[in-house]
Amino acid sequence: MTELAVRSIAALRANHDELEGVVTGLTPDQLTGPSGASEWTIADTLSHLGSGAEITLATLSASLSDGDAEKPDNQSIWDRWNAASPEEQASWFLEHDARLVAFTEGISAEQRESAGIDMGFLPEPVSLDVALGMRLNEVAAHAWDVRVGLDPSAALRAGSAELLAEHFAGGLAFLLGFSTKPDQLSQQAVVALDGYELAIDESVRVVPGQAEGETATFSGPLESAIRLLSGRLKPEYTPAGVEVTGNVTLDDLRRVFPGY
Repeated sequence: MTELAVRSIAALRANHDELEGVVTGLTPDQLTGPSGASEWTIADTLSHLGSGAEITLATLSASLSDGDAEKPDNQSIWDRWNAASPEEQASWFLEHDARLVAFTEGISAEQRESAGIDMGFLPEPVSLDVALGMRLNEVAAHAWDVRVGLDPSAALRAGSAELLAEHFAGGLAFLLGFSTKPDQLSQQAVVALDGYELAIDESVRVVPGQAEGETATFSGPLESAIRLLSGRLKPEYTPAGVEVTGNVTLDDLRRVFPGY
């Protein structure tokens, strides 16, 4: 098993356990209240995470099975979750995410090293590292959506930002091609982060380390920079002291990263 996979599974467990503590105590009014995702309630967000857990578990099971395991029918899963009540969406999330996390913890060392995961929408199977990174990216962002709906000062869970930065600098780099708009900048930029650089020209890349040629500096914790990548560093959720100086501004970068 790769060391990155080990840490990703541990982060999925930590995020689940923390979010379970939050969700278990939510009132009906809180479930139907706003989340950090502008068009979703907290229950909607949990429904998205829960249906994603169900689909991810089926996807991993199919790829790791010795036989021809059935691929998930995503639309029927989404329809079932969308028809559920807010209370059902919350309880189902806890159930299905717990199943997924337990499954990842039980994957054999041999499978973790050699497995190819057919995600269904990519041209070829990906490594387990990438599949786990995709799920962690989704969980960390939407867990924040849930928690910030209750506490405007919420941050990503400790450790998740550092791990996601490593993923984006590696196998998850392709996701930035789907979610970013580098043409929103009028000039190229190389933004220094905490231990990384954010290079923006015709594409967007997270590069480990720092070197000469930086044109701007992101001042603030890596946690805030990772939230920026998913469009979750809006002014109302930006900690005091976070700023960008150089040839681009924080508002410029917000346009590059509109979110999802």
